[in-house]
Amino acid sequence: MPPTDASADTGAVPVHPGCSGPAGHPGRSGPTEDIRDCEDTLDLRLPGELLALIAGTVPGADEADAQGPGLAHDRPGPLGPLDPPGPFSPPGALGPLDLLDQVGAWGPTKTPVGLFHLVPVHVERDLPVISGWMNDPGVAAFWQLAGSRAQTEDHLRAQLAGDGRSVPCLGMLDGTPMSYWEIYRADLDPLARHYPARPHDTGVHLLVGDVADRGRGLGSALLRAVADLVLDHRPACARVVAEPDLHNTPSVAAFLNAGFRYGSEVDLPAKRAALMIRDRSLRHLM
Repeated sequence: MPPTDASADTGAVPVHPGCSGPAGHPGRSGPTEDIRDCEDTLDLRLPGELLALIAGTVPGADEADAQGPGLAHDRPGPLGPLDPPGPFSPPGALGPLDLLDQVGAWGPTKTPVGLFHLVPVHVERDLPVISGWMNDPGVAAFWQLAGSRAQTEDHLRAQLAGDGRSVPCLGMLDGTPMSYWEIYRADLDPLARHYPARPHDTGVHLLVGDVADRGRGLGSALLRAVADLVLDHRPACARVVAEPDLHNTPSVAAFLNAGFRYGSEVDLPAKRAALMIRDRSLRHLM
Protein backbone atom coordinates (compact mmCIF):
# COMPACT_ATOMS: atom_id res chain seq x y z
CA MET A 1 0.00 0.00 0.00
CA PRO A 2 1.34 3.43 -0.86
CA PRO A 3 2.55 6.03 1.60
CA THR A 4 -0.05 8.24 3.14
CA ASP A 5 1.03 11.68 4.19
CA ALA A 6 1.92 14.46 1.86
CA SER A 7 3.34 17.77 2.77
CA ALA A 8 2.70 20.56 0.43
CA ASP A 9 3.80 24.04 1.06
CA THR A 10 6.46 23.69 3.72
CA GLY A 11 10.02 22.54 3.63
CA ALA A 12 10.62 20.13 6.44
CA VAL A 13 6.96 19.49 7.08
CA PRO A 14 5.79 17.21 4.24
CA VAL A 15 2.26 17.10 2.92
CA HIS A 16 1.06 11.91 -1.92
CA PRO A 17 -0.97 10.49 -2.63
CA GLY A 18 -1.91 11.76 -1.26
CA CYS A 19 -0.49 12.35 -0.71
CA SER A 20 -0.51 9.44 1.38
CA GLY A 21 0.27 6.64 3.95
CA PRO A 22 -2.62 4.39 4.06
CA ALA A 23 -2.66 1.10 5.75
CA GLY A 24 -5.69 -0.06 7.58
CA HIS A 25 -5.25 -0.23 11.31
CA PRO A 26 -5.97 -3.70 12.69
CA GLY A 27 -7.65 -2.28 15.75
CA ARG A 28 -10.05 0.57 16.31
CA SER A 29 -10.93 2.70 13.33
CA GLY A 30 -11.66 6.38 13.55
CA PRO A 31 -14.88 8.20 12.78
CA THR A 32 -16.12 7.98 9.23
CA GLU A 33 -18.15 10.30 7.05
CA ASP A 34 -21.68 11.27 7.93
CA ILE A 35 -23.82 8.16 8.29
CA ARG A 36 -26.24 9.56 5.71
CA ASP A 37 -23.48 9.12 3.17
CA CYS A 38 -23.13 5.39 3.75
CA GLU A 39 -25.96 4.13 1.59
CA ASP A 40 -23.89 4.43 -1.58
CA THR A 41 -20.59 3.28 -0.15
CA LEU A 42 -18.57 0.19 -0.89
CA ASP A 43 -18.71 -2.60 1.66
CA LEU A 44 -15.23 -3.85 0.67
CA ARG A 45 -16.69 -5.90 -2.16
CA LEU A 46 -14.36 -6.48 -5.07
CA PRO A 47 -15.24 -4.61 -8.27
CA GLY A 48 -16.56 -6.46 -11.29
CA GLU A 49 -13.28 -6.47 -13.19
CA LEU A 50 -11.49 -8.18 -10.31
CA LEU A 51 -14.22 -10.78 -9.88
CA ALA A 52 -14.11 -11.45 -13.61
CA LEU A 53 -10.35 -11.90 -13.46
CA ILE A 54 -10.62 -14.32 -10.57
CA ALA A 55 -13.22 -16.30 -12.50
CA GLY A 56 -11.12 -16.11 -15.67
CA THR A 57 -13.95 -14.53 -17.63
CA VAL A 58 -12.57 -11.13 -18.66
CA PRO A 59 -13.75 -10.54 -22.23
CA GLY A 60 -10.85 -10.04 -24.60
CA ALA A 61 -8.26 -10.87 -21.96
CA ASP A 62 -6.38 -13.04 -24.43
CA GLU A 63 -6.09 -10.08 -26.78
CA ALA A 64 -4.93 -7.63 -24.10
CA ASP A 65 -1.93 -5.78 -25.45
CA ALA A 66 0.63 -5.85 -22.64
CA GLN A 67 3.30 -3.23 -23.03
CA GLY A 68 6.06 -2.73 -20.54
CA PRO A 69 6.81 0.43 -19.53
CA GLY A 70 7.43 19.77 -0.12
CA LEU A 71 4.96 17.21 -0.12
CA ALA A 72 5.85 14.01 1.55
CA HIS A 73 3.80 11.06 2.69
CA ASP A 74 4.27 8.46 5.32
CA ARG A 75 5.64 5.08 4.43
CA PRO A 76 2.84 2.47 4.10
CA GLY A 77 1.97 0.59 7.25
CA PRO A 78 2.48 -3.10 7.93
CA LEU A 79 -0.71 -4.33 6.30
CA GLY A 80 -0.53 -5.53 2.73
CA PRO A 81 -3.11 -5.25 -0.06
CA LEU A 82 -6.67 -6.31 0.56
CA ASP A 83 -6.09 -9.31 -1.65
CA PRO A 84 -3.02 -10.82 -3.34
CA PRO A 85 -1.92 -9.65 -6.77
CA GLY A 86 -3.77 -11.34 -9.58
CA PRO A 87 -2.96 -12.09 -13.22
CA PHE A 88 -3.00 -8.51 -14.39
CA SER A 89 -1.11 -6.99 -17.28
CA PRO A 90 2.18 -5.22 -16.53
CA PRO A 91 2.13 -1.51 -15.67
CA GLY A 92 1.44 0.57 -18.75
CA ALA A 93 -0.68 -2.16 -20.31
CA LEU A 94 -3.59 -1.02 -22.43
CA GLY A 95 -6.91 -2.80 -22.46
CA PRO A 96 -9.48 -4.27 -20.07
CA LEU A 97 -7.03 -5.16 -17.28
CA ASP A 98 -6.00 -1.57 -16.58
CA LEU A 99 -7.21 -0.62 -13.10
CA LEU A 100 -6.29 3.08 -13.40
CA ASP A 101 -7.30 4.00 -16.94
CA GLN A 102 -3.87 4.36 -18.52
CA VAL A 103 -2.20 6.93 -16.30
CA GLY A 104 0.72 7.06 -18.72
CA ALA A 105 -1.57 8.28 -21.51
CA TRP A 106 -3.16 11.16 -19.61
CA GLY A 107 -0.72 13.66 -21.07
CA PRO A 108 0.38 17.10 -19.81
CA THR A 109 -1.92 19.68 -18.26
CA LYS A 110 -1.59 23.44 -17.84
CA THR A 111 -1.39 24.72 -14.27
CA PRO A 112 -0.82 28.18 -12.76
CA VAL A 113 2.78 27.14 -12.07
CA GLY A 114 3.62 25.64 -15.47
CA LEU A 115 2.98 22.65 -17.74
CA PHE A 116 2.68 19.53 -15.58
CA HIS A 117 2.95 15.92 -16.72
CA LEU A 118 2.68 12.62 -14.80
CA VAL A 119 5.15 10.15 -16.31
CA PRO A 120 5.10 6.52 -15.09
CA VAL A 121 8.38 5.56 -13.43
CA HIS A 122 11.05 3.65 -15.33
CA VAL A 123 13.31 2.28 -12.61
CA GLU A 124 16.60 2.28 -14.51
CA ARG A 125 16.06 5.87 -15.63
CA ASP A 126 14.43 7.39 -12.55
CA LEU A 127 15.87 5.56 -9.54
CA PRO A 128 18.83 7.94 -8.95
CA VAL A 129 16.66 11.06 -8.70
CA ILE A 130 13.88 9.43 -6.65
CA SER A 131 16.37 7.83 -4.26
CA GLY A 132 18.03 11.21 -3.81
CA TRP A 133 14.72 12.77 -2.84
CA MET A 134 14.02 9.95 -0.39
CA ASN A 135 17.25 10.84 1.43
CA ASP A 136 16.16 14.42 2.03
CA PRO A 137 15.46 14.73 5.79
CA GLY A 138 12.07 16.36 5.24
CA VAL A 139 10.99 13.48 3.01
CA ALA A 140 12.70 10.65 4.89
CA ALA A 141 10.76 11.44 8.07
CA PHE A 142 7.55 10.38 6.33
CA TRP A 143 8.56 7.90 3.62
CA GLN A 144 11.26 6.12 5.63
CA LEU A 145 13.15 5.14 2.48
CA ALA A 146 16.41 6.93 3.23
CA GLY A 147 19.58 4.93 2.77
CA SER A 148 20.69 2.82 -0.15
CA ARG A 149 19.04 2.97 -3.53
CA ALA A 150 18.03 -0.66 -3.04
CA GLN A 151 15.31 0.34 -0.56
CA THR A 152 13.74 2.78 -2.98
CA GLU A 153 14.14 0.31 -5.83
CA ASP A 154 12.30 -2.39 -3.88
CA HIS A 155 9.49 0.08 -3.15
CA LEU A 156 9.13 0.99 -6.83
CA ARG A 157 9.43 -2.52 -8.21
CA ALA A 158 6.80 -3.84 -5.79
CA GLN A 159 4.29 -1.55 -7.49
CA LEU A 160 5.55 -2.12 -11.02
CA ALA A 161 5.38 -5.89 -10.56
CA GLY A 162 1.95 -5.79 -8.91
CA ASP A 163 -1.53 -5.94 -10.36
CA GLY A 164 -1.71 -2.30 -11.45
CA ARG A 165 -3.65 -0.90 -8.50
CA SER A 166 -0.82 1.61 -7.82
CA VAL A 167 1.19 3.46 -10.47
CA PRO A 168 4.36 5.33 -9.40
CA CYS A 169 5.05 8.45 -11.45
CA LEU A 170 7.48 11.31 -11.81
CA GLY A 171 5.91 14.76 -11.78
CA MET A 172 7.43 16.80 -14.61
CA LEU A 173 7.00 20.58 -14.41
CA ASP A 174 7.94 22.33 -17.66
CA GLY A 175 9.95 19.24 -18.58
CA THR A 176 11.89 18.98 -15.31
CA PRO A 177 11.33 16.16 -12.80
CA MET A 178 10.40 17.80 -9.48
CA SER A 179 8.01 15.48 -7.63
CA TYR A 180 7.11 11.85 -7.09
CA TRP A 181 3.51 10.58 -7.13
CA GLU A 182 1.64 7.36 -6.58
CA ILE A 183 -1.82 7.13 -8.11
CA TYR A 184 -3.66 4.20 -6.57
CA ARG A 185 -7.03 2.53 -6.21
CA ALA A 186 -8.09 3.54 -2.71
CA ASP A 187 -11.06 1.17 -2.85
CA LEU A 188 -8.63 -1.76 -3.28
CA ASP A 189 -6.21 -0.52 -0.62
CA PRO A 190 -6.19 -1.29 3.13
CA LEU A 191 -7.26 2.34 3.58
CA ALA A 192 -10.72 1.17 2.47
CA ARG A 193 -11.09 -0.66 5.78
CA HIS A 194 -11.14 2.67 7.59
CA TYR A 195 -13.61 4.80 5.69
CA PRO A 196 -16.79 4.15 3.67
CA ALA A 197 -15.02 3.60 0.37
CA ARG A 198 -16.86 3.74 -2.93
CA PRO A 199 -16.00 1.81 -6.10
CA HIS A 200 -13.14 3.42 -8.03
CA ASP A 201 -12.15 5.87 -5.28
CA THR A 202 -8.66 6.98 -6.32
CA GLY A 203 -5.91 7.99 -3.92
CA VAL A 204 -2.80 10.10 -4.38
CA HIS A 205 0.55 10.14 -2.57
CA LEU A 206 3.24 12.64 -3.37
CA LEU A 207 6.44 14.32 -2.40
CA VAL A 208 8.03 17.47 -3.76
CA GLY A 209 11.68 16.61 -4.25
CA ASP A 210 13.62 19.87 -4.12
CA VAL A 211 13.68 22.04 -1.02
CA ALA A 212 13.62 25.06 -3.34
CA ASP A 213 10.27 23.89 -4.73
CA ARG A 214 8.64 23.72 -1.32
CA GLY A 215 6.93 26.51 0.55
CA ARG A 216 5.86 28.52 -2.49
CA GLY A 217 2.39 27.19 -3.28
CA LEU A 218 3.35 24.41 -5.68
CA GLY A 219 1.75 21.74 -3.52
CA SER A 220 -1.81 23.04 -3.72
CA ALA A 221 -1.55 23.85 -7.44
CA LEU A 222 -0.26 20.40 -8.34
CA LEU A 223 -2.68 18.56 -6.03
CA ARG A 224 -5.57 20.31 -7.77
CA ALA A 225 -4.12 19.53 -11.19
CA VAL A 226 -3.62 15.84 -10.44
CA ALA A 227 -7.07 15.48 -8.88
CA ASP A 228 -8.53 17.03 -12.03
CA LEU A 229 -6.51 14.63 -14.20
CA VAL A 230 -7.94 11.70 -12.26
CA LEU A 231 -11.51 12.95 -12.59
CA ASP A 232 -11.06 13.81 -16.28
CA HIS A 233 -9.58 10.44 -17.26
CA ARG A 234 -11.33 8.08 -14.83
CA PRO A 235 -15.05 8.52 -15.57
CA ALA A 236 -16.00 5.78 -13.06
CA CYS A 237 -14.22 7.64 -10.24
CA ALA A 238 -16.42 10.01 -8.24
CA ARG A 239 -13.84 10.98 -5.60
CA VAL A 240 -10.12 11.53 -5.15
CA VAL A 241 -8.92 10.88 -1.60
CA ALA A 242 -5.82 11.46 0.53
CA GLU A 243 -4.92 11.00 4.19
CA PRO A 244 -2.35 13.49 5.56
CA ASP A 245 -1.43 13.33 9.22
CA LEU A 246 -4.13 15.11 11.23
CA HIS A 247 -1.47 17.21 13.00
CA ASN A 248 0.24 18.23 9.77
CA THR A 249 -1.60 21.52 9.48
CA PRO A 250 0.28 22.79 6.38
CA SER A 251 -0.54 19.54 4.59
CA VAL A 252 -4.24 19.65 5.44
CA ALA A 253 -4.33 23.31 4.39
CA ALA A 254 -2.73 22.44 1.04
CA PHE A 255 -5.45 19.88 0.32
CA LEU A 256 -8.17 22.33 1.31
CA ASN A 257 -6.65 24.95 -1.01
CA ALA A 258 -6.62 22.32 -3.78
CA GLY A 259 -10.38 21.81 -3.60
CA PHE A 260 -10.47 18.86 -1.19
CA ARG A 261 -12.86 18.83 1.76
CA TYR A 262 -12.26 17.39 5.21
CA GLY A 263 -14.15 14.10 5.50
CA SER A 264 -13.28 12.52 8.83
CA GLU A 265 -10.50 11.34 11.11
CA VAL A 266 -9.16 7.81 10.63
CA ASP A 267 -6.77 5.69 12.66
CA LEU A 268 -3.99 4.24 10.49
CA PRO A 269 -1.06 2.09 11.66
CA ALA A 270 1.39 4.95 12.10
CA LYS A 271 -0.85 7.97 12.64
CA ARG A 272 -4.24 9.51 13.04
CA ALA A 273 -5.07 10.94 9.66
CA ALA A 274 -7.38 13.52 8.15
CA LEU A 275 -9.36 11.96 5.32
CA MET A 276 -9.40 14.55 2.54
CA ILE A 277 -11.84 14.16 -0.35
CA ARG A 278 -12.19 15.90 -3.72
CA ASP A 279 -15.68 15.22 -5.08
CA ARG A 280 -16.45 15.19 -8.78
CA SER A 281 -19.79 16.86 -8.03
CA LEU A 282 -18.08 19.76 -6.23
CA ARG A 283 -14.96 20.17 -8.36
CA HIS A 284 -16.16 23.34 -10.08
CA LEU A 285 -17.29 24.90 -6.80
CA MET A 286 -14.18 24.34 -4.66
